[in-house]
Amino acid sequence: MEHTKLPLSDEIPYKSSSMTRKGAYVALSYMVSSVLLIIFNKAALSSYRFPFTSMACAFVILYVLKSMMIISFTTAESKSSSYNPVMFVPSRTLAQTLPLALPYLLYVVVTMEAVRGINVPMYTTLRRTTIAFTMMMEYFIGGKRHSNIVIISVGVIIFGAFIAGARDLAFDSYGYSIVFIENMCKAVYLTSVSRVGKSTGLNVFGLMWCNVVLCGPILLLWSAFRGELQSTLKFPYLLFPGFQALIFLSCAFTFFMNYIVVLNTTINSALTQAICSNLKDVFTSGFGWLLFGGLPYDLFNVLGQSIGFLGSCLYAYCKTRGK
Repeated sequence: MEHTKLPLSDEIPYKSSSMTRKGAYVALSYMVSSVLLIIFNKAALSSYRFPFTSMACAFVILYVLKSMMIISFTTAESKSSSYNPVMFVPSRTLAQTLPLALPYLLYVVVTMEAVRGINVPMYTTLRRTTIAFTMMMEYFIGGKRHSNIVIISVGVIIFGAFIAGARDLAFDSYGYSIVFIENMCKAVYLTSVSRVGKSTGLNVFGLMWCNVVLCGPILLLWSAFRGELQSTLKFPYLLFPGFQALIFLSCAFTFFMNYIVVLNTTINSALTQAICSNLKDVFTSGFGWLLFGGLPYDLFNVLGQSIGFLGSCLYAYCKTRGK
C-alpha cells in the first residue's frame, strides 16, 4: 500500500544563492503561519491565561506519522539499517544531531530568562540582532560570504530595530548579555540545520524528531524544577473541551511552524530564516495593534518598524536577483 509523503527538504536539489519560487513560497508560508500562531495564542492566552509548550505534541505527531509510514526520517530509508524501533533512528545518528539540539535547548532555556530580565520593547530590539549573529555564524561555520548589498540590507534592518527601541535604552548589562547569548544560540541552531541534515542523512522530520527526543526530557525536568508542570496540572480549565480544542489547534499550528522553520532554513538559508522572523514581527505588531489594541502610538517605533521593513524588502530583492 502506497502512502502519500509530505514534502521534504531532501527532495530539493542544490540551489544557487538566488531564491527560487519554491523557496519564496516556503518563506511566505513561515511568515503567515507564524503570525497566525501568535495571534491565535494571544487570543487563547487572553481567554485562559495558560502558557504551554508543544514539544510533547510534536513527539506524538511525529511518532504516529512515522509509525503509519506517512513520513520518513531519512533522505533514503534503508531497510537493512538497524535502529531502535522506539527511537526510529540509530543511536549514532541521534548523537550526531547534538550540535543542533544543544544550541536549541540552550536557546529555549535562555529565552525564559531573557524575557524576565528586560523590558519588551528593548528585548524585541536586541532580538533582531540575531540577523547579524546568523551572518557571522554562516561565515565561521560554513565559510559563506554575502554581497555588499545584502550586508547593507541587514544593516538597515538592525538600524531600524534600534530606532524602534530608542525610547527604551535603559542599559542593563545582565539583561543585554542574556539576550545576546539567546541570539547566538539561535544563530548557531539555524546555521547548523543544513549541515547536520547533510552529515546525518536526516530530512526535515528526522531533524525535528531528534530535537524532540534529545530536548524534550530535559525541558520536562526543567519545567518541573521551575514549578510550571505542577501549575499546568492544577490549571482549572484543563479538562474543559473548549480549552482542549484551543490547545490542539495551537499545537498543530506550532508543529507546522517548526516544520516550516527547518524547511525554510534548508531550502533558503539561515540568514533568510532570521530575516523572515524579523519581517514576521513587523506584521505581528501591525495585526496585533488592529485586533487587540492597547498599544500607544509611538513615532520612533513606527519609524523603526518601517525602516526594518524596507531593509527586509531590500534583502528579498537581492535574493530574487541572486545577489
